[in-house]
Amino acid sequence: MIIGVDVGTSVTKASLLGRDGAAKLTRSVRSTLHRPAPGLVEQDLDEVVDSVVQVVRQVATAATEPVQALAITGQGDGLWLRDERGRSVGRAISWLDARAADVLRDWESGGVQRKVHALTGSGMFPGSAGPLLAHLAEHEPERLQRAAVAGYCVDAIVQRFTGEITVDASDASMPFLDVPAREYSSEALQACGLAEHRRLLAETTPVGKLFALSGEAAAELGLPSGLPVSAGPFDLPACAFGSGVGEVGDGSLVIGTTLGCQVLRDEVVIDPHGEPAGMWLATPIPQRYLRVMPAMVGTANLDWVLAMTGSSVDQLETLLAQSEPGSGGVSALSFLSSSGERAPFVDSRARGQFTGLSLETTPADLVRAMCEAVAYAARHNLESAGLSGEVAACGGGARSAAWSQIFANVLGRSLHVPHEEGVGARGAAMTAWDALGEPVDRDQWAADRRVVRPDPRAVEFYDRGYHDYLTAIERARPHWAPVEEA
Repeated sequence: MIIGVDVGTSVTKASLLGRDGAAKLTRSVRSTLHRPAPGLVEQDLDEVVDSVVQVVRQVATAATEPVQALAITGQGDGLWLRDERGRSVGRAISWLDARAADVLRDWESGGVQRKVHALTGSGMFPGSAGPLLAHLAEHEPERLQRAAVAGYCVDAIVQRFTGEITVDASDASMPFLDVPAREYSSEALQACGLAEHRRLLAETTPVGKLFALSGEAAAELGLPSGLPVSAGPFDLPACAFGSGVGEVGDGSLVIGTTLGCQVLRDEVVIDPHGEPAGMWLATPIPQRYLRVMPAMVGTANLDWVLAMTGSSVDQLETLLAQSEPGSGGVSALSFLSSSGERAPFVDSRARGQFTGLSLETTPADLVRAMCEAVAYAARHNLESAGLSGEVAACGGGARSAAWSQIFANVLGRSLHVPHEEGVGARGAAMTAWDALGEPVDRDQWAADRRVVRPDPRAVEFYDRGYHDYLTAIERARPHWAPVEEA
């Protein structure tokens, strides 16, 4: 058995996983997001490590068979500065943090964003490592001077448990890695004005590399000293593989607070003149890459519209049943994030809208219109990423039968939803078994999914609606631009 750990932004989970992909036991504990000032979102590394220790000890104590490895995945992006012993140099900066927004705006207007995207295929946003490093270099240079490594959540935990300074190539992909070569682009670093801080970037972990649990960490975790530890991939690619993505062209749809839209590809193709949106990720499989479009829409949109209509999430199925496809003539654009949109187009001023409202519009119509808009966004992103195969879906939104049906109808493809919800930990465990030389039966894991098949009549209807949605975006974008002063 393997203990898979998924260190999320606010919840850390550990699962005891068998080779059939089923979790025999799962334990979780919440972490704290510190918000010391508007726009700042931080985490305490010691507290995050302690959350891992808590859940792993609980799961390890209950194991009735030997544990073969500890497999770690977790949140990506942000900036987790540490010294040579793995101690945090200031609080870790979350991917939700906005302190580097001004840096990114300057990079957008000055062409840096597009240049980096042309070099690495990676788009940036305020909570990604590039802008955050540049912000600290200007405002807190002493922190960078005291740090030995500028990494991410997963490798920060691995350093604490093994003493090794490393980074998984999936994390390192954003934004400085030449993904096919798995080497940092000196041109991208120079474009961002960060060439002198190259020393802070750990070399990527070779495919199949395992680390050894230190004696001190083993005692804390209740596991044997020297136990193999695998580091990554981070949560997005871990969810893709854990939910059953296996063939080139297959897509993964993570219906969470935001949408994680990914497609497995066999080559990296960067359009230097295209929108600087999304990113390319290296994966644990040689010559396989993930084209990722991380939209800013998702279950947060559902929460908003439910609150606005005085409804609750346990009423969702009923509300969706009370409004027919097309939402009584109401349509929506779902760009509600104050940060705008980052995939499949980049526009920090993107804003949402409802059209077609009348005195006959019901709360159910508004809820369905928003659910349909998020599904259209999923199709827009998956098609932009090169979807040609089946789609695996996971996340909180996938638990709704009615909303899952809307996604299937809009995509015109079946959704394959794993029965096992902890797909991030599954993906990490799958990677660990590969590294141990004992790969699991991927077909068996992929078979453990429910299938939501599209309704052919609804597919035709939503295909027309999708093209109307694309037209609505094009019409709306000029109105998002700032109004020039007279």
